[in-house]
Amino acid sequence: MAKIKGISRLGAFASCLAVALAAPAAQATPSLVIDVASGSVLAQDQATASWYPASLTKLMTAYVALDAVRAGRMTMDTPLMVSPRATRMAPSKMGFRPGSEVTLQNALIMLMVKSANDIAVTIAEGVSGSVEAFAEDMNAASQKLGMTQSMWVNPNGLPDTRQVTSARDLAILGRALYVQFPEYSNLWNIGAMKLGASVHPTHNGLLGRYPGADGMKTGFTCPAGFNLVASATHGGQRLIAVVLGAPSASARTAKAAALLDRAFQTGGSIGSLASLPSAGPTAAPDMRDSVCHHRGAATAEFMNEVEDMSIPVGSAPTGIPLLDAVGVGQQHISVKDIARLPRPHFEPVPVFVGRTPGYAGPVARARAPGAPIGEQPDLAAYANVEPTGGEASPISRAAPDAVAMRKGKSKAARHGAHAHAVATAPVADIIKEDKAASNDKPAKGKSAKHAAKNGKAQAEKAAPTKLAAKPAEKTAEKPAAEKAKTQGKVHAGAKPHGKVQ
Repeated sequence: MAKIKGISRLGAFASCLAVALAAPAAQATPSLVIDVASGSVLAQDQATASWYPASLTKLMTAYVALDAVRAGRMTMDTPLMVSPRATRMAPSKMGFRPGSEVTLQNALIMLMVKSANDIAVTIAEGVSGSVEAFAEDMNAASQKLGMTQSMWVNPNGLPDTRQVTSARDLAILGRALYVQFPEYSNLWNIGAMKLGASVHPTHNGLLGRYPGADGMKTGFTCPAGFNLVASATHGGQRLIAVVLGAPSASARTAKAAALLDRAFQTGGSIGSLASLPSAGPTAAPDMRDSVCHHRGAATAEFMNEVEDMSIPVGSAPTGIPLLDAVGVGQQHISVKDIARLPRPHFEPVPVFVGRTPGYAGPVARARAPGAPIGEQPDLAAYANVEPTGGEASPISRAAPDAVAMRKGKSKAARHGAHAHAVATAPVADIIKEDKAASNDKPAKGKSAKHAAKNGKAQAEKAAPTKLAAKPAEKTAEKPAAEKAKTQGKVHAGAKPHGKVQ
């Protein structure tokens, strides 16, 4: 059995679960702010309390994938094949059918922007051969980084009582992504992506709203609450803020903005990440009651504790570029109102399904443990397995990592309307108008069907690359394939884009 620093994976998971069941729940929602360059802690509250990461897990998934690229085991152009197991993941998801291929480059963008759970499994299987092997790689990476309070069993953060982390560990991870992989820093700062005719905006409420915000990732499940790892840069100094367990998306945005603003103003170190106590994984509280049952009262209480910092309107680096057109000089708004500002318009980064034109290398897909990328012995045993994990988790009800977004026929038209509103209305009216749109309830993500329907003609004109053939075990894959058809097909070969720099 594979070992993680002398402790068997099974034993480590069992020990973590036993401790979690016996330990008391945390009494406060954790938060932390660090300086990226030095690793200094600028502010912290319950930073070492164990917590469910939700889709913040995908930062670790990205780290392990980028580490595989750095090691030369694959490239950003390596195609990853979607397995039947991946298609069975709960939303949020892309909805690609089994046998579809997507490059690692495009998969990472979909992972960060759409927070697609099926793509997380596709990356895991492509990098390590299986979800279980990838979880071992995640835990090994955590140990190497000093993330001693984290335990990983899946690559997407869908609820599992064994999968826990802490604000401290997430800050270590966020810093490692910036320090070790600076050439991929734009992955954490994508405001929107476009697949076919569908545009998917980021869930990070700070991007385009808080001055200097430049990454990273959100996460949400009912047990975890609304989580956020956010980065911002002022005057050459980059900070990372971690907020866990907020009762709403707007609350986590306000809390992160207040923490960042205070840290930029004071900047005083209170120690290092290494100096924070690290007792290992313990119990993570279940936030379902306050997050998904009594959100109103919980949000009011949470917001009362958020420092009412004031943000200037105007051009970066001192103001909010979104409100430049208001033309009201140095007018300020509260951090508590940031999440209710109009959704910023971002030029979407195009993504596509299929191989990069001219690619002739191996395809990364589910495979036997130890098999190199490009080999598929015993494919059926690893690509079509049911999720494992023993007894069902008591908090295993899936919830999308998203907040509801206003729907309409034309996102471009909506963005245009917002631009006009910003140019002609005072800030107070803009906030009032968008208050109804600041809906934190989870919503089902769109399937790939819409993108396929609207992008079919363009894809055919682009001489699409054919998807790789499905595995031979057609009988075993038929139910998953038929289910995927209802979610929509995306044609391979849509026009590719350049790599993230």
